[in-house]
Amino acid sequence: MLIDNEDKTLVEKKISSEPVFDGCLLHVFKDEVELPNGHKAVREWIKHPGASAIIPLLPDNQIILVRQFRYPVGQVTLEVPAGKLDKAGEDPVECARRELSEETGYTAGKIWKLTTIATTVGFTDEYIHLYAASDLQAGKIHPDSDEFINAVKIPLTAALQMVETGKIFDAKSAVSILLLAKQVFHKK
Repeated sequence: MLIDNEDKTLVEKKISSEPVFDGCLLHVFKDEVELPNGHKAVREWIKHPGASAIIPLLPDNQIILVRQFRYPVGQVTLEVPAGKLDKAGEDPVECARRELSEETGYTAGKIWKLTTIATTVGFTDEYIHLYAASDLQAGKIHPDSDEFINAVKIPLTAALQMVETGKIFDAKSAVSILLLAKQVFHKK
């Protein structure tokens, strides 16, 4: 959890939990809760292992993004390299390093944390740790066998415009681009 529960009068209490679906990635639950007013309600939610994303920054202020088809939205998206934490307790920065190498072929001399976001708090416990990388060394991409991606270089200013116009609409990518642009263009 990223913040404290400051207002205890809003907290719901779990009464029971029933697994509904147990997949490879997602685990769906149907919980009964007691609301702050004493009434009962149902909460359906998805347990997720968490993920890391990394935005590679080249010396000329270009970034490397990946194009890939995303089945749930039915279209090719432009995103920062990312992937799920593969095992319990995996260090999020190591996951980011792995995804950078797999999806772009690059390794990084410097990686720093941008922030951590909760993707969709209304129905999942997924957190994505967002990183940036520089001092990059090129290599060969080696995506997972079920990933079909194209890595592309884009000026950070163009990516920022694409976020502002909705052409980049993936949340982790938009947040990463906005935070990196703030660091690059507003150095103190």
